Amino acid sequence: MCVSAQYKSICILRLSAIGDVCHAVAAVQAIQAAHPHAKITWVLGKVEAMLLSGLAGVEFIIFDKKQGSAAYKQLKSAFKGRRFDVLLHMQVALRANLAARCIPAKVKIGFDKYRSKEFHSLFVNRKIETQQSPHVLEGFQNFARAIGVNCGSPSWVMPYSEQDERSARDLLSECGKVFVIAAAASKAERNWLPERYAKLAEHAHAKGFDVVLTGGPTDLERTLADDILRHTTFPVLNLVGKTNLKVLLCVLKQAKLVLAPDTGPAHMAVTVATPVIGLYAHSNPTRTGPYLYLDYVVEVYHKNLLKQKNKTAEQLPWGTRVKGAELMSQISIEEVTTMFDHVITTEGL
Repeated sequence: MCVSAQYKSICILRLSAIGDVCHAVAAVQAIQAAHPHAKITWVLGKVEAMLLSGLAGVEFIIFDKKQGSAAYKQLKSAFKGRRFDVLLHMQVALRANLAARCIPAKVKIGFDKYRSKEFHSLFVNRKIETQQSPHVLEGFQNFARAIGVNCGSPSWVMPYSEQDERSARDLLSECGKVFVIAAAASKAERNWLPERYAKLAEHAHAKGFDVVLTGGPTDLERTLADDILRHTTFPVLNLVGKTNLKVLLCVLKQAKLVLAPDTGPAHMAVTVATPVIGLYAHSNPTRTGPYLYLDYVVEVYHKNLLKQKNKTAEQLPWGTRVKGAELMSQISIEEVTTMFDHVITTEGL
């Protein structure tokens, strides 16, 4: 479906997560370029709003899932007396589907039937075109295409202030060529082994990089950082728990290279054009990997999918995950070191 009409009001519904909203920004900014007179409103999560606040030309309505049923009441109240020309419903989770009920719009566009779940199709009246094995970002681009936008290669203008950049520069003031390890994903099973992070850090240090650990203030992230540091024999700058999301974005922007598992900062780095080496075991990197740097992924997903399901990714529902608490241990230090050397050569670092 492609609609070429000009729109006066467009609502985006994508609540989470950090990586996904980074993907969505590229589509939203493509929409802004194609419909410069449209008022754009984005319903998103509280944490995600901390990263995207100040995004030019976008009104944000925060949906705080921790408030339970009160969050839906607040959403209805926020949109009382308003009606959008179109809602782009970019999330299939039931929580988001229920939120879509609270958003008044003439047209509600959702995912195609192959990606629809948790009753998603009941909350929309039109669907995007079906895609063959798309990356998450490409799925969001199809929402833009559904309202007449010609999407090419994605680009981003992320919101951060001069103060955010100064804060990042101050934190990195004693660093030269920065290599960031954003070690922690939201689930421990998606993290690489601390001793291997440390070994790769040692390799980067020998190549002339200053190594920086980044992450949030959770116990999981602090513990992983401490474990990595226990295995290192040279100075590593530990910024875990010491930055907000915007300052972290600026740290990633100033870095020359980032190493990360399946986690939001990998995609944040992509938005500021910093190369990423992604480490993947549980989810398909072709679908969820760092979009501009998929050639730099080190993965054991496909072999484990074949082992567990006896089928390839193309033979299974797109996005099928593999299970196992020890899968990331199958990614060897030798594979990642080889990729590191390849990337610094390719990128001229």
